[in-house]
Amino acid sequence: MFTSVRNPKVQELRALQSRAKDRRQSGLFVLEGVRLAEEALQSGWNVHQALYTGRISERGLHLVETLKKRDVPCEEISESVMKAVSDTKTPQGILLSVELRHLPLPDHLDLVLILDGLGDPGNLGTLLRSAVAAGADAVLLGPGCTDVFAPKVLRSGMGAHFHLPIRNLNWVEIAKVCQSRGLHLFLAEAGQGLVFDQADLTRPLAFIIGGEAHGVGQAAKDLHAVPIQIPMPGKMESLNAATAGSLLLFETLRQRRTKKGTT
Repeated sequence: MFTSVRNPKVQELRALQSRAKDRRQSGLFVLEGVRLAEEALQSGWNVHQALYTGRISERGLHLVETLKKRDVPCEEISESVMKAVSDTKTPQGILLSVELRHLPLPDHLDLVLILDGLGDPGNLGTLLRSAVAAGADAVLLGPGCTDVFAPKVLRSGMGAHFHLPIRNLNWVEIAKVCQSRGLHLFLAEAGQGLVFDQADLTRPLAFIIGGEAHGVGQAAKDLHAVPIQIPMPGKMESLNAATAGSLLLFETLRQRRTKKGTT
């Protein structure tokens, strides 16, 4: 059992939790909790190592046994070490380091989210979760977005990372993807443009969603997307990015289901 936070394996996990640079250089990221760990295994992602405590649940113990059968190094650690290495206030008793993967972009894209300068990890994770739930084909991250494999993004995403192609691209690359796939571009703007439930969202399209602090930048605006808005009769100037993006995704789903004659 590891009882010291100075153990090299523990130090590696702490670095992966806290620094995007370490995640990029090592090609690894950290998952916490049984549910996300199970999702990673079921989706075929490669687990590098696992640390767990003696107080893990029966479901967690079953997961550890599965990992051992797959020859994944599994080490028990003390509760104090788990608390030190965990990114949460109430650790769930298991941490995995997992190899980074980037799912391939499909040749045909029908519904895409493009995020510009999205710095809040909770909002980013929520948008990834909504994108998977609404059947989006991909999420493209423009410059200035937070690291998609940061701990809070992973928790908020609830396993979306394992099912959704996600790419960090510059604006030239984003433009090429959209043009080559024939995507109609919509730009979410507070109080400007088409009302979202009156726009035709049944065609192949991409929504551009800006960050919380400054909205959409000039580089995104230079793509000449059609402005689209969500009406807000109440006394609020804007919605946060996760709420706005989710509403647009599910309005798209509603229109397409209506067009097909489904409910």
